[in-house]
Amino acid sequence: MDKVLYSYNTEQDSELEEENRVLRETINQLKNELDRYRTPPLMVCDVQETLPDNHAIIKIPNGNQFYVTLSNQAKKIKAGDTVLVDQKNLNVIRKIGQEKSFNVEKFVIIEKPNLPWEEIGGLSEQINEIKEVVELPLLKPELFKKVGIQPPKGVLLHGPPGTGKTLLAKGVATSTNSTFIEIVGSELVQKFIGEGAKLVKEIFQLAKEKSPSIIFIDEIDSLAAKRIEIGTSGEREVQRTFMQLLAEIDGFKHLGDVKVIACTNRKDILDPAVMRPGRLDRHIMVPQPDLDGVRQIFRIHTKNMKFDKDFSSAEIIKKLEGFSGAEIKAVVTEAGYFAIRENRSKVVEDDFLKAVKKVKKNEEEHGDEYIKMFG
Repeated sequence: MDKVLYSYNTEQDSELEEENRVLRETINQLKNELDRYRTPPLMVCDVQETLPDNHAIIKIPNGNQFYVTLSNQAKKIKAGDTVLVDQKNLNVIRKIGQEKSFNVEKFVIIEKPNLPWEEIGGLSEQINEIKEVVELPLLKPELFKKVGIQPPKGVLLHGPPGTGKTLLAKGVATSTNSTFIEIVGSELVQKFIGEGAKLVKEIFQLAKEKSPSIIFIDEIDSLAAKRIEIGTSGEREVQRTFMQLLAEIDGFKHLGDVKVIACTNRKDILDPAVMRPGRLDRHIMVPQPDLDGVRQIFRIHTKNMKFDKDFSSAEIIKKLEGFSGAEIKAVVTEAGYFAIRENRSKVVEDDFLKAVKKVKKNEEEHGDEYIKMFG
């Protein structure tokens, strides 16, 4: 009987010890979690300049700068580093890894285009030019080394809206199997001083990481317009961002795997600094298509359409003379809608005639002044 009681008490004691151990671990975890909640938050700042006697000048997120003391863990910092700072005394605690200031993917469109040259009509001369400037250096850099010349770093595509400037850039990205990074110039201008310049730097760094790559800057006139001496603080910030863009283009190796293609409808207002040799060297005019170009573009956009047996494209193509590529695509789309409204799977000639009138009417409603706004 005593042995049974002793065995029972021993088992009970071991169970109690195990429960105590679990409770102690739970209490310790809760204490550690409470300590984490009580820890004051640290501010992420940038080091502007390091000074003697363990001091430095830092810039806090709102743009203000402070002269601060460095801790023993932060003695090896240098200008440009990202550090953690005590919010109360602004003492630098320690350096952290080089974090990006922006989630760059929010400001750019990154893709691998699939647009073969056969899908771009009416721009054979422009295609040959962009092949020489962008495609050849990326695919056969040894040719330039043998000849002893340096290929252009960048290309400026200019001309009226809707003529295929973006298509050319995507076409050359496809032919070189490059990452296509599309930027809108106005997106590069940020709220606080210096942020736009940092964003430009990080975008070019992203392009190098994903090389071979093509940086396509749409609406570059919003960023690279002619500089003026007197302006608002906002205009000065645009100029700072523009200067960083020039610095990044200058920093490229000629035979590097990153190319810059800029696009504008207003070449006349661009700053000469961005167009000089060594930056956007080659300027390619992308005009309205001629009659043969209209025919090619019309054939590309209607290749999947079913036509009535009496359909003749010759008369339609004549009426499309003077239209841009985008307008021709709009006409084809409207013609398809006219067929759909009448529950037909085949498109007739009258659908296209009505579509041409509709697109022309839309343009007339905007008026001449509206069209001039776009160059």
